[in-house]
Amino acid sequence: VQLQASGGGLVQAGGSLRLSCAASGRTFSRYFMGWFRQAPGKEREFVAAIGWTGSNTYYADSVKGRFTMSRDNARNTVYLQMNSLKPEDTAIYYCASDSSIITTSVRNVRAYDYWGQGTQVTVSS
Repeated sequence: VQLQASGGGLVQAGGSLRLSCAASGRTFSRYFMGWFRQAPGKEREFVAAIGWTGSNTYYADSVKGRFTMSRDNARNTVYLQMNSLKPEDTAIYYCASDSSIITTSVRNVRAYDYWGQGTQVTVSS
């Protein structure tokens, strides 16, 4: 599967952005989807994940209550709605997918086989 992330940009602290990740392939609904981010000089970290049907979502503590992940299987797309953005949210955001992930591994960057190219999010103070 190929992933294409978009929607990044420059926003002031407290603002909002919505990221999108479009996937190719006919079996999108069978893939677990995740968002990760990587700030300069830091390791890639988990942000959010969503199960096959969209009923189950998972969030990093740092974004819980501010970010919402959703998916539209008819459009082969997942979204990350980011509200109340903070300067520390500045990073390149990557979407990822895997067809065989288990729920105990959703926060593990190594559990995902497919990655998009990333989209830059910059939050100014």
